[in-house]
Amino acid sequence: MSPSLYGARVALLESRRQSELASLVRRHGGEPICVPAMREVERDCASEIESAIDAASRGGALIVLATGAGLDRWLSMAGALGRAAELHAAFARSTVVCRGPKPIAVLKREGLTAQLRASPPHTTSELLATLDSIDVRNRDVVFIHDGGGSRTVPEALARRGARVVEAQPYAWALPDDTEPLRALVRSIVAGGIDVVAFTTQIQAKHLFDVAQSIGLASSLGEALRGRVVVAAVGPTCAEALEHLGVPAHVIPRQSKMGALVLAVASIMASRFGPASPARA
Repeated sequence: MSPSLYGARVALLESRRQSELASLVRRHGGEPICVPAMREVERDCASEIESAIDAASRGGALIVLATGAGLDRWLSMAGALGRAAELHAAFARSTVVCRGPKPIAVLKREGLTAQLRASPPHTTSELLATLDSIDVRNRDVVFIHDGGGSRTVPEALARRGARVVEAQPYAWALPDDTEPLRALVRSIVAGGIDVVAFTTQIQAKHLFDVAQSIGLASSLGEALRGRVVVAAVGPTCAEALEHLGVPAHVIPRQSKMGALVLAVASIMASRFGPASPARA
C-alpha cells in the first residue's frame, strides 16, 4: 500500500506541470494548494540564436543543452529565421551533450540524438563531469541556457580553451500577479500549510523575494525551519534552499515529481500514522 499524505495541505509552486503534480498529491491523500511562483518569458534574442546556429554549423562543434524548453525555443526561432534545416543538419554533424531528460525528449521528437548525457541527478556538477571527458580546446561550443542564465558551465568551458557561444531563449520571472504568492506566504506563516514542495531553485528565490516585499521573510524562514515540511525535487533545488537558510527535509533519490510526492508521503506517515491525521 502506498504511503499517505493524511490530508496534508501541500503548497505546489510548479507552473509548467502543475496539474500533474496536483493529481499526484490528491492520489496520495493530500490537498494541493497550487500557487505558481514563476513564469517563462521569451527573450528577444534573435542575434544570440543566429550566432548559435552559425557556431553549430561549423564542423566539429559541441552543443551543450541545459534545458528542454530552451532547445524547443531555439528550434522554433531557427524555423522563424528560415534556418531550421541548417540547424538540424548541424546537430547531425555535432557532438550533443544534454544535462537531463527534458532536452533528450525534444531531440527525440525532432528525430535527433544526443551522444552524451549527464548522469542523475542531472545537476551542473554532473554536467561538468561529463564535459570533462571531452577535449574542447579551440573548439566551437554552443551552450543553450535555461531560464536562470547561470555562468558556471560556459565559464568553465572557456577556461579550458573553448570558443563558447551562448544563447538564452527564455528567462524566469515572477508571475504577473503576485498576490497569490503573498497570500501563500501569509498562510505558511500562520500555520495553514503542512508541506511546501519546490521543483526548481527559482521558486525558492521568488517565494522569499515576495515574502521580503511584505516584511515576512524572517517569519517565512522560521516557519520552513519549523513545523512545515520542506521538499526539494533534487540537490540543486535543495542547495538553493540551503543558501536561503532553509534545509530541505525531503530530497528524493530520483529527481522526479512522483518520487518527490512519495518521499513526502513517507515523511508524513512517519509523523502522523494512520491514527493521527495531519489535519483534523
